[in-house]
Amino acid sequence: MHAIKFRAAIAAVALIAVSVSAVQARPVDPPITEADLAAHMRVLASDAFEGRAPGTEGEDRTIAYVVGEWARMGLQPVPGSETPWLQPVPLVESAAIAGSVQFKVRGRAFPLSDDSVVLTGRDASLALADVPVIFVGYGVDASGKVAADVKGKVAILLSDAVPFGEKMPRYRDRRQMLAEAGATAVLVVASDALPWAAVQGSFGSQTTKLAGAKPGAAATGFIAAPALQALLTKVGKAAVAALEAAKSPDYRGTDLAVTANLSAETEVRPYASHNIIAKLPGAKPDGKAVLFLGHWDHLGICGDEGDADRICNGAVDNASGIAVLTEVAKRLASGPRPDRDIYFMATTAEEKGLLGATYFADHPVVPLGDITVALNIDTIAISPRGTPVATIGRGRPAYDAVVRKVSTDLGRKLDEDGEADAFVQRQDGWALGAKGVPSLMVGGSFSDMPLLEKFLGSDYHKAADNFSDAIPLGGAAEDADLHVALGRVFADTKAWSGTEK
Repeated sequence: MHAIKFRAAIAAVALIAVSVSAVQARPVDPPITEADLAAHMRVLASDAFEGRAPGTEGEDRTIAYVVGEWARMGLQPVPGSETPWLQPVPLVESAAIAGSVQFKVRGRAFPLSDDSVVLTGRDASLALADVPVIFVGYGVDASGKVAADVKGKVAILLSDAVPFGEKMPRYRDRRQMLAEAGATAVLVVASDALPWAAVQGSFGSQTTKLAGAKPGAAATGFIAAPALQALLTKVGKAAVAALEAAKSPDYRGTDLAVTANLSAETEVRPYASHNIIAKLPGAKPDGKAVLFLGHWDHLGICGDEGDADRICNGAVDNASGIAVLTEVAKRLASGPRPDRDIYFMATTAEEKGLLGATYFADHPVVPLGDITVALNIDTIAISPRGTPVATIGRGRPAYDAVVRKVSTDLGRKLDEDGEADAFVQRQDGWALGAKGVPSLMVGGSFSDMPLLEKFLGSDYHKAADNFSDAIPLGGAAEDADLHVALGRVFADTKAWSGTEK
């Protein structure tokens, strides 16, 4: 990646800052204020950072800011790391120059609007004719395996969480499983949890994968739910009935009387982005560690030529999370030193499919078995003060008890209705949880569903997600204090043995 000298300069400045004497320990952590968070968000969500897209100058500026802040607070680069403060994450971006899907129902063309399907080819050029189409529902059966015969076909896959069985793969994993089972192409259906507007904003004409990832299908894309409904209706009652049949744990797919012509021209670009990782050494390390994480990336310059505002600044998603992460680090570093080592990680390419977190999970700089808990912080500036605490990743009794006790001690109520569970696969903690790391996302943003849905249906993944005084930071400040308290409990060798379940 460009700016190698620039990175070396960052590292040198940060290492000097680390040598500054630690701040005198205080008996009580001072509250994190709305002004504390706003100060970071104004910088990270400013136009100068150009939307913090991986592999751009916006990434360089983000790294410089975060490393500078963390070093000044007394955090350290991970000992022995190849690149101090940074974990290179090799990525490959596929940018569609052109792409189209043309359906035929019983041999007759069935046109859909141009904005109802998004398609990208795996290779530079793709041209396929009369490929049979199969609706595979959720793509897996109750055993979590592909049940349908998809070889040589276009598989249409629902993106919703699989409604049968536990620990079922997320849609990205199911898409890859279909590719490995021989699907020529996979079209994922947008849903309430994956809104079509968000798909177009974050996916658009680009896909990004880890450089070492298994090859996907020859073509991948998304289809709007109304377009699928129209296609199934045209095929007939049996096809429409497949939507309901797909809910069965032994569903094996429905071959449609449909073929597809696929074409795509794709530009392929390899590059490196970076996770930012720092360590707060514990006063009495025992081999267990606490990990705080949040993604630094956003969508970059996302608007069309001529738009008044072309930059998706990502103030709420996720400059707010990095602001909280940084202030939590400041309190834990300047207050009484915790017993255990605490790591802080700002991940890259979350918006492109949890790629930075996935790379860390596959190439950890600290053994995953040593991480007693991972606390992910994302899109935290949604709710006002007094919002109950919801937890994504519930189900481990000892961990749930800690969240309940700490929240109650801070005067917070618990929201345990389970609505937040729908987002478990859409956040970085999922990549770590898949490797057995206990991973939680705790706070008020995922408690008030109407407020969250209002954000997801308006400013989310758009140029409108700018910093302003209208962003409610009261709830974020309360959640930040909650994370400081959680960090202290999980890093306390007397309060938490690290072997709890």
